[in-house]
Amino acid sequence: MSVKTVTTANFDTEVLGADKPVLLDFWAAWCGPCKMLSPVVDEIAEEHSEFIIGKVNVDEENELASRFGIMSIPTLLVFKNGELVNRSTGVIPKDAVLGLMK
Repeated sequence: MSVKTVTTANFDTEVLGADKPVLLDFWAAWCGPCKMLSPVVDEIAEEHSEFIIGKVNVDEENELASRFGIMSIPTLLVFKNGELVNRSTGVIPKDAVLGLMK
């Protein structure tokens, strides 16, 4: 499954209305740690069709970053049934990312 680009315009549909757990990666192109975490997130998207994986560029989606109090990146947010259920900031290994989804 591919990674979706999540924006303010499609957030309600892609995240709040999703029928599967959603992992959102808040990132920026200039962020070194984001570049380290991105391949992990991409790999999870390819291997786990039971999740929806989305990425939010904080430079382009300031409103979403503010809405969820994103102060440092990368930050991962997990939503289930439209509710924020987990979050992590910083680079973490793949097994830890998958642990957030449980």
